[in-house]
Amino acid sequence: YQRRVHGTLSECLFFFVMAKPTLPESYTVPAVWQPPEAAATGVASMNSPTAGARSEKELSRGKHDLQLYSLGTPNGQKVTILLEELGVDYDAWPINIGQLEQFGSGFVAVNPNSKIPALLDYSLEPPLRVFESGSILQYLAEKHGGQFIPKDPRKRVECYNWLFWQVGSAPYIGGGLGHFYKYAPVHIEYCVNRFAMETKRQLDVLDKHLEGKEYICGDEYTIADMATFPWIVCIDKGYNAAEFVGMDGYKNVIRWIATMRSRPAVQRGVRVNGFGPDAVRERHSKDDF
Repeated sequence: YQRRVHGTLSECLFFFVMAKPTLPESYTVPAVWQPPEAAATGVASMNSPTAGARSEKELSRGKHDLQLYSLGTPNGQKVTILLEELGVDYDAWPINIGQLEQFGSGFVAVNPNSKIPALLDYSLEPPLRVFESGSILQYLAEKHGGQFIPKDPRKRVECYNWLFWQVGSAPYIGGGLGHFYKYAPVHIEYCVNRFAMETKRQLDVLDKHLEGKEYICGDEYTIADMATFPWIVCIDKGYNAAEFVGMDGYKNVIRWIATMRSRPAVQRGVRVNGFGPDAVRERHSKDDF
């Protein structure tokens, strides 16, 4: 790469990509990406450049209209918190992503993106599928009389602003900090620094916004709180990174977390399809708690 750079913009960009050091040093960025030859293990084993079912497996169905297929990760907890707050009947079936159940034919038919959570509403004929956690929250809240969505137009838009802020920001916490700080097979300084910085920036955004507010939308508890809470808590509980990112310094966030944790429906919701001794592996009635 000692030559002078001439040619089209794409050729120049290719030069600047290729001129960087690589990790490992033996790695060379190809002109066209190809899947690695070595079989992936652990969390990476679920990754693939193609979509669609990898196995034939039908989904279970319970007696209620709402059938949730999920796992007690932050995106799954968003929905079960709302369902518990609404007090409605539903069946919640665990999808073991470690065993690649999200790639079963039945699940893929509900969510072609193969990500939990996914929902089927059998009160409609044919049953209505709903996927993507933000979409599920909005659908369920609207279905049940607009509960946990502000009635005032300005406040409603503000609720959606923060709901979709969370949806768009979560990958930097999960796929970014969570992956490179906890799950990646090697700690890469550049990656850890990049996503730690972005996670701290998001915490600061939320902390500044919560100043003088009980909830994200002021004194009104909304689906924006339900969406955001599990991901913020996961920094500590899931990734063991609270000390690393200095979470204690975000006083308004810490106060808001305590407020959220004091709600009985939140306490139940985080247990559904969850992990640990208090987990409710399948949820079919209120008696399961």
